[in-house]
Amino acid sequence: MNPAATNDDVVIIGAGPAGLTAGLELVRAGRSDVTILEATQDIGGLSKTVNFKGNRIDIGGHRFFSKSDWVMDWWREMLPVALPQGASSETGYRLAYQGAQRLLGACAVTARESDPDVMLVRNRLSRIYWGGKFFDYPLKPGLDMAAKLGPLKCVSLGASYMRSSLAPITPERTLEDFFVNRFGRQLYETFFKEYTEKVWGVPCHEISAAWGAQRVKSLSIGTALWHALRKAVSGSGAAEQTSLIENFLYPKYGPGQMWETAAKRFEAAGGRIVRGAEVQAIERQDNRVTGVRARMADGQELAFAAGHVISTMPVRELMSALRPAPAPTALSIGQGLQYRDFITVGLLYRKLRKTAATIDARTNLVADNWIYIQDAGVKVGRLQVFNNWSPYMVADPGTVWVGLEFFARDDDSLWAMSDEALKALALREMRQLNLADEADALDATVIRMPKAYPGYFGRAYEQFEILREWLDGIHNLYLVGRNGMHRYNNQDHSMLSARLAAQAILSGGADHAPIWAVNIDDEYHEEKT
Repeated sequence: MNPAATNDDVVIIGAGPAGLTAGLELVRAGRSDVTILEATQDIGGLSKTVNFKGNRIDIGGHRFFSKSDWVMDWWREMLPVALPQGASSETGYRLAYQGAQRLLGACAVTARESDPDVMLVRNRLSRIYWGGKFFDYPLKPGLDMAAKLGPLKCVSLGASYMRSSLAPITPERTLEDFFVNRFGRQLYETFFKEYTEKVWGVPCHEISAAWGAQRVKSLSIGTALWHALRKAVSGSGAAEQTSLIENFLYPKYGPGQMWETAAKRFEAAGGRIVRGAEVQAIERQDNRVTGVRARMADGQELAFAAGHVISTMPVRELMSALRPAPAPTALSIGQGLQYRDFITVGLLYRKLRKTAATIDARTNLVADNWIYIQDAGVKVGRLQVFNNWSPYMVADPGTVWVGLEFFARDDDSLWAMSDEALKALALREMRQLNLADEADALDATVIRMPKAYPGYFGRAYEQFEILREWLDGIHNLYLVGRNGMHRYNNQDHSMLSARLAAQAILSGGADHAPIWAVNIDDEYHEEKT
């Protein structure tokens, strides 16, 4: 049994962006009894930074950019923005969002890149690699794209797009419908289908259109053309969708630096983080949670009284942990939810193969943050070039540090491969893609992240609103973050949901609707589908 809880006892499950944001907001408002339970020894969740022999890995890639002024100011208060090297003032260095341009800081920028705890201004470049050629993402119709595709292919793609524009698929039920309506069937099949199906492991026609609505919203060929025209005419072209953002902020040593800093401030303000505490049971009575039980790695069980619980744990695990068990229908839906797991293979190279995109003659480095692999002949879905996220992510600037991203399920053959087999696969596929030679590889490591992506497919997902309604009936249980809400949130959306949960606790409210409204109408996203 748990000791009696007071209304001030808050237990937060998970020390990722959402959990740490909620914790800090609560202790800053004067709440003294706030405990974060983190199942691992790491801070940051999916936004942690992994350090491999001085070479750092950003799991999945995290651009620090938001349309929310509150989020931007929160980040900049945690880690100030450093002026680019050689700059004497911030004049000319601005981030564009919300249809306007904004100075790097909320006030004068005084930090320098040589300072340890800062954010850097980084260039955004993501491209699609198809047929041995690099194509801009978002796609930018123009002479470069036309030259790479050839005139016949361009005519065919244009005709396909016109057909889709004149006769869109209605109603728009699946992700395939969503893409075809915005890009045309041929362009969808050329530049989107293979990568998207690698991510999810199911055909696009089995995935809900809601996923596309969350991730790319109003982005389309028409949007890209309009953006390009505005930029050509005005010389600027403020970006409305984050997929069109050309600069972003980034912690000097990767995203984990932000959340490690937040964790230190949380603990300094009186909050408590229990690392290695895996939640086993969430106890409830009627329509309220009363306590949480967790198990440590040594088998020790800990009990925490709870006046409120904020959960970022996967909904499937949450439903299994509730005591007494949820209503049968809700439990069945929760246990049926699906996830995709994530593998990053870090490869350190002396140099890459020379390509048309090479920007450095010695290492053949390319300028990309992400490279999307639209090729059915390999398993890798995306590459990250960590040098370009921050030069401080790489121990030796004379080497190239890349991350190959593979998408799997915890019961499939890819996930079952040994680390050594995954390293060998990654090396082979880099050679097969004509991007690097095995002889130039210096080192390698493997990082596995289970339940990285909540699945937008399957019968259980179709019934998620029934589950949500049942969970909202537990008045002092707040679901926030990506896995907590079973919603593909960016970290800024996770933070906003956490802020609203903290505000509800502070005000004594039980309305969960504002939390669920986060990431419904925001017209921006920072990752390609």
